[in-house]
Amino acid sequence: MKHFLLLVMTMAAVMLSACSDDSFSTSRSDRLSFSVDTLTMDTVFSGVPSPTYSFNVYNRNSSALRIRQVRLSRGNQSGFRVNVDGIYLDNSNGSQASDFEVRKGDSIRVFVELTSFASGSDTPQPVDDRLLFLLESGEQQEVPIRAWTWDALAITNLTVSRDTVISTIKPIVVYGGITVDSGAVLTLRSPARLFFHSGAGIDVGGTLRVEGEKDNEVVMRGDRLDKMFSYLPYDRVSGQWRGINILASSSGNDFSFCDIHSACDAIVVDSADYDPQCPRLILRNSTVHNNRGNGLRATNAYVRLVNCQLTNALGDCVAMQGGRLDLIYCTLAQFYPFDASRGLALRFTPAVNPSFRSRLESVNTVVTGYASDVLSCDTTGVDLVFSHCRLRTPSPSDSLVLSRIFPSTVFESPSDSIQGDAHFVSVDLSLQYYDFHPDSLSPLRRKATPLEAIRDDREGKQRSEQPTIGCYD
Repeated sequence: MKHFLLLVMTMAAVMLSACSDDSFSTSRSDRLSFSVDTLTMDTVFSGVPSPTYSFNVYNRNSSALRIRQVRLSRGNQSGFRVNVDGIYLDNSNGSQASDFEVRKGDSIRVFVELTSFASGSDTPQPVDDRLLFLLESGEQQEVPIRAWTWDALAITNLTVSRDTVISTIKPIVVYGGITVDSGAVLTLRSPARLFFHSGAGIDVGGTLRVEGEKDNEVVMRGDRLDKMFSYLPYDRVSGQWRGINILASSSGNDFSFCDIHSACDAIVVDSADYDPQCPRLILRNSTVHNNRGNGLRATNAYVRLVNCQLTNALGDCVAMQGGRLDLIYCTLAQFYPFDASRGLALRFTPAVNPSFRSRLESVNTVVTGYASDVLSCDTTGVDLVFSHCRLRTPSPSDSLVLSRIFPSTVFESPSDSIQGDAHFVSVDLSLQYYDFHPDSLSPLRRKATPLEAIRDDREGKQRSEQPTIGCYD
């Protein structure tokens, strides 16, 4: 038995000796390494929790290290929350925690969130702190933490039952949604910017008016200010919010100088009694871009678009069933990047049970995209004209159809030297960045024909059977 006990004690001594390299270093030359020099977070709205950011802490030394304490330099005054290796820094006790062990060649992970305090400023303000690591040796290391906070107004399930104007320099974060009751008018006026939380949108039973300015558009977008990837802001990702739904009781909607992007269905105009003289929606000098559903979908409605850009939708950029659509100086471009089964740039079909003839009238408008044909128009029960346009669709072989329906229109094909995305300043798939201004070499540049000349040409030819534009902007 004595020999057995001696053998056990000897083996234990050997095992302890083998673990002796896990003793904790007290040398000031043994330091931690970090996966970031500075943890840089994105802009957040004050009072709204940020996404979680993280970084690694490495021990690349030959001995284990003990971290005696981890703490935030400003304690609980900055709004940061930190979890180190599964342990939260106690904000009620100076935002600190103690005794973390990092074996040689090992690492631990640090998670950081921010709920910032109001800054009292109308512009984004910096929020800074330092995460301090005190080692057993007395050596202290730090990782700076940096973010920006933006004071915002919050709207939750707002019902507009009387005429209301929203115009504030502070961003507005919308939760739940906004409902405009029948008979009420909601006006969004520059410098208003609305940031919609996931699932939020606007339901218009009355009237919605958007009064932006040329250099100060009214913006409607999602509320994510951070990035999906380092190169891709969430603002460039579709489907961030629900969009605008114009209900059957709504009329007189007029949007000017607005930017609507990254929604599901950006604008939906529900079916209602059709009035060919009274637009239910006028969209002027505006952009509808990058939406997971349709850019604009309308049924049995008169919709007028003047100098607008409707681009990149998983569904159709513009989809009309019945009613009347005017397209004046517009760009419809279908380069949606996230799904190859994307819809068309323009789809127009007659009403299901038409009691009237539908009308599509397009002047000085570009309809293009990736596919060889991005235009679909059912001519049954439809008065149709494309005048002085550029269309990515096969040219009709009937000369009478060309002269009556497509006067002075150019048909684009993939074989053209400049076609599709080559028309525009930037279609950057790697960064999901788009600038749909005509490129300097594009035949679109400075080729628009004045509307007065088009009108005079029509009146001179006296083609009574051909539809004409009802008014000229």
